[in-house]
Amino acid sequence: MKEVDWYFDVISPFSYLALQRLRELPEGTVIRYRPVLFAGLLDHWGQKGPAEVVPKRVWTYRWCTWLAAEQGLPFRFPATHPFNPLSYLRLCIAAGNSARAVNAVFDALWTTAADPDAAATLAGVAETMDVPLERLADPAVKQALREETERAAARGVFGVPTLAVADADALFWGLDAIPFAAACLRDPDLLSSEEMKRVSNLPSAAQRR
Repeated sequence: MKEVDWYFDVISPFSYLALQRLRELPEGTVIRYRPVLFAGLLDHWGQKGPAEVVPKRVWTYRWCTWLAAEQGLPFRFPATHPFNPLSYLRLCIAAGNSARAVNAVFDALWTTAADPDAAATLAGVAETMDVPLERLADPAVKQALREETERAAARGVFGVPTLAVADADALFWGLDAIPFAAACLRDPDLLSSEEMKRVSNLPSAAQRR
């Protein structure tokens, strides 16, 4: 039995689309859902998110909309984006990070065009999981999200979604990396070839200043 950690932030359309593809992992794979604050990862690595670069923002929104339609997935961008995902990430944690909870939050945000900042949106999804809204203010829940984000950064996670395969000590970032992760789960020696080792330690000849 293989185990993976799936790092996500509900603010990410790529995380929603990747969630629909986790079934491509080998049968019997155990998935541990790891909510993290994407903004915290960006700050840690000194990066900008796609929505912070105007042309990239438009491209991302159009491409995700097209891809979801191509794959026959229910998908509508929220009424506003970016939005503050903290309450929804804490809701996942308060609900035990179960697959049901994670799917319910993503569905509420990414299939309805609802306003993520509207109290009714948060209350509605919390009610489906029988989680009192008061739980989201629990210091233990808040701390759990901070610690999860810090551990992810320490592990080398730089973006969402990211799959971490413990046996391979490897990270697979992005929606398109799922087949790569699946292949690695099927063949643990995949990353041990001479070429994989070479590119993993390739020297840099120039740096942008």
